Amino acid sequence: MSGFEPDDLLPEQSSTYGGLSGKKAKKTKKSRGDSGWLLPEGAEEDKPKRKRRWGRITAFTALGVVLALIITVIASWFWASSKVTHVGALTEYSGRPAQGAGTNWLLTGSDSRDSLTPQQEAQLHTGSAAAINGARTDTIMILHYGATGPDLISIPRDSYVAVPAYTDSKGGTHSASHNKINAAYDLGGPQLLVQTVEENFGIRIDHYLEIGFLGIVNMVNEVGGVHMCLTSAIHDSYSGANLSAGCQTLNGTQALAYVRSRYSLPNSDISRMSDQQAFIKAIVSAAVRPGVYLNPFAFYPFVDAVLNSVAADNGTGLSDLLDMASHAKPLGSSGGTTGTMPIANESYNVSGIGDTVEIDKTKAAEVIAAVNQDKAIPSGLLNSLG
Repeated sequence: MSGFEPDDLLPEQSSTYGGLSGKKAKKTKKSRGDSGWLLPEGAEEDKPKRKRRWGRITAFTALGVVLALIITVIASWFWASSKVTHVGALTEYSGRPAQGAGTNWLLTGSDSRDSLTPQQEAQLHTGSAAAINGARTDTIMILHYGATGPDLISIPRDSYVAVPAYTDSKGGTHSASHNKINAAYDLGGPQLLVQTVEENFGIRIDHYLEIGFLGIVNMVNEVGGVHMCLTSAIHDSYSGANLSAGCQTLNGTQALAYVRSRYSLPNSDISRMSDQQAFIKAIVSAAVRPGVYLNPFAFYPFVDAVLNSVAADNGTGLSDLLDMASHAKPLGSSGGTTGTMPIANESYNVSGIGDTVEIDKTKAAEVIAAVNQDKAIPSGLLNSLG
C-alpha cells in the first residue's frame, strides 16, 4: 500500500456526539472565555498581560500625579515664604508680660506714604510724604484666638498711654513719657508700639503684622473686591470716599478710602474703627470663597498681593500666617467677638497734646484677663462700635 490510513482519505465530519469523525483531531487544550465559548490554547494568556500592563501604567500615572502635587506644594511653600517681609517688632525686656494662653497678634495699618508715587498719592487721596511729618498707625487691633475666639479688639489710635523709654533710629535715648498710642509708632517704630501695648494693657504680643495703604488696594483688587453694606452714604474729601448707602462691591481704591474716612462720620475715630473691623470681616469673607482659594489663577495672585503688602515680626513664618488666617476665618461670617477697648472718655483733654481717648482701665483689665486665660470675654465689657 501507499502508507495512507483509510481515515486520511475521508473528510472531517461531525459525529452524533459532537466529536470529529474521519480525520483524527489533534488534541488541544481548550478553555472557556468570558462568553462561555471554548477558546484555543493560549487565547487567554494575553488578557492577564494586558491587565498587568494597564495596572502598571495606572500606578505610575498616579505616582506621577502625587509627586507633581508634592513638588508643587513644596515649591509654593518656598515661593510664599520668600515673600514674607520681616521687621524687628518684638523684643525681650525687663517686666515684659508673661505668656498667656492662646495666641495674640497686633495688627496695624501704617499711614506711611514713602512707597507711593506722586500719581498714587493723588489717586488715593493720601497727601504727599513730604507734607506728612513721620508715620503713624491709623489702625491698632489685637487679634486673639485659641480655645476661644477669635477676638478682634480695636485700640483707639488716640488712646492716652505711657510710652516707655526708647532709643531712636539715630541712637538717641528718650525717657518715658505720656502720649497718644499711635505716636509710639512714629517715635520708635513697630518695636516701641508693641512694647507700649504690652506694658499699658498687660498682654504679651506673640506676632506683629502691618499693612500699608497700597497693600490694602492691591489685596482687595486681587480678591475681586469686597462686598460691603453701608447703612449711610460716605462722602469724605480727605480720604476720597464717595460711597452710596446700601450693599455694594468696593474695589481697592474705594476700600482704602472707606477705612480711612473719619471726618464725615458721626463719631469720627470711633466710627472709623467700626468700619475697619467691617472691612476685615469683608476681606476674610472674600478670601475664603471657593472661587479664590480653589482657583490657582485667583489664589496665587491674591497670596502674592498679600505677602507683598504686609510686614511681620522676625519670628513669624508662613505657617504662622496660615494659622492666623485659619483661626480668623469665622470673622468672615460674623463669628467671634469684636469691639474696642473699654472707653472712659472719648474727649479726654491733655495739656500740650489735645483731645485724647481715656481708656477705662478697670474694664480693660477684665478684658485682658479673659484674653490671657483664653476665656470668652464677658458680655458688655467691650465698647460697641458705631
